[in-house]
Amino acid sequence: MSDQKPAPQTAGSRASMKKELPEKFRAHQHVWVFMEMERGIVHPVSFELLGEGRKLADKLGVELAGVVMGAPGEDVKRAAKEAFAYGADLCYIVENPVLADYRNEPFSRGLTQLVNAHKPEILLLGATTLGRDLAGSVATTLLTGLTADCTELNVDDDKSLAATRPTFGGSLLCTIYTLNYRPQMATVRPRVMAMPQRQEGREGRIAPFSVDLQESDIITKILSFIPDRDSNKSNLAFADVVVAGGMGLQSPENFQLVKNLAAVLGAEFGASRPLIQKGWVTSDHQIGQTGKTIRPKLYIAAGISGAIQHRVGVEGADLIVAINTDKNAPIMDFAHLGIVTDAIRFLPALTEAFRKKFSPHSNDRLAG
Repeated sequence: MSDQKPAPQTAGSRASMKKELPEKFRAHQHVWVFMEMERGIVHPVSFELLGEGRKLADKLGVELAGVVMGAPGEDVKRAAKEAFAYGADLCYIVENPVLADYRNEPFSRGLTQLVNAHKPEILLLGATTLGRDLAGSVATTLLTGLTADCTELNVDDDKSLAATRPTFGGSLLCTIYTLNYRPQMATVRPRVMAMPQRQEGREGRIAPFSVDLQESDIITKILSFIPDRDSNKSNLAFADVVVAGGMGLQSPENFQLVKNLAAVLGAEFGASRPLIQKGWVTSDHQIGQTGKTIRPKLYIAAGISGAIQHRVGVEGADLIVAINTDKNAPIMDFAHLGIVTDAIRFLPALTEAFRKKFSPHSNDRLAG
C-alpha cells in the first residue's frame, strides 16, 4: 500500500462543468420578455427588458418575443403593439377572462404551458412584486434556474446567459449561469436597465395561444383592487430628480433639510439603508440594493458614504452630486461632482439658492 495521500479535490469551476445541453433542451431558442400589465397599463420595466432582450437576441441570432397575458380585449392588443415598438419581433398573446387580474395560479399555469409549447431559450421578467411572484412559481414548475434582481445581462462565448447580481450583502457582484436547463430565467428591477428608444410604426407577428382556465378551478379570488397611485408612497424609481440623505446628517431632525431641498426642486426624497433601519424614514424611500433602484436626471446625495449596496441603486443617474465631509468617501469615486463640506450647513444654502431661482409658479423647475 502506498503512503501517498490523495491530492485534495479543488472546487469545481465553470470550465469544468458540463456545457452540452441534454437532448430535450436543444430545441429551445429565442429570447422572451414577460409584459407585465395592470389595468391595461404595461409596467415600464417590461420596455426596459425588451431593450436588453433585443441585445441578447441579436448576439444569439434569434428572435425577441413579448408575452402578453390578460382578459380578451383592446388592452392586450395595445400591449402587443407596445412590445413591437420597443423591439419585439413577435408577441405571444394569452387571452382568457380568468387572466383579467393577476393571480399566481392562473398566470403560472398559462405561462408554463406557453413555455412548454414554444420553448424559449431565455425568459426575462421584471423584479416587481408581481414579477417576483410569477418568476419563482414558473421556474419551480419548470425545474429550471432563476437569477433574481440582476444588474447586468449578457451572453457568454458558449451562448449561455450570463446573469450578474449583487451577493454577500451587496459587497460583491457574481455572475450566474444556468448551463444544463432551459429556459434560462432572470428578473431585473425597474430602472436598472436603460429605457430603449421607442420606434413608432414598428410591427411584428402576433401568435395567439389558448389555455384552458376555468374560474371555478382557481382558489384565489379578487375582492377589490387598490391601485398604488392612490397611496401616499413615494415614486422614487421614476423620478427625474432625487435628493437623498445618509448618516452624515447626524439626526432625524436634520433630515428635514433633504425634504426642504426636494420640495423646492419638485423632486422625490430618499435615504440610505441605515436611516431606514433607525426609523428616521419609511422603507418606501430607501435607495440601494435592498431598496429602490433609481435612474434620475439628477441625484443629490447628502451625507451618504456610498457603499456598494448604495452604488448599485444609483449609478444609472445622469448626474450624481455628492455632498460629504470625507473626500475619500466611496461615493466620491462614482459621483460626477463631489462637494467636500458639511451637508448640514450646505443644504440650507443650496435650498435658498434654488428657491430664489425658481419661483413657486415657475415653469423652469428641475422636476415635474
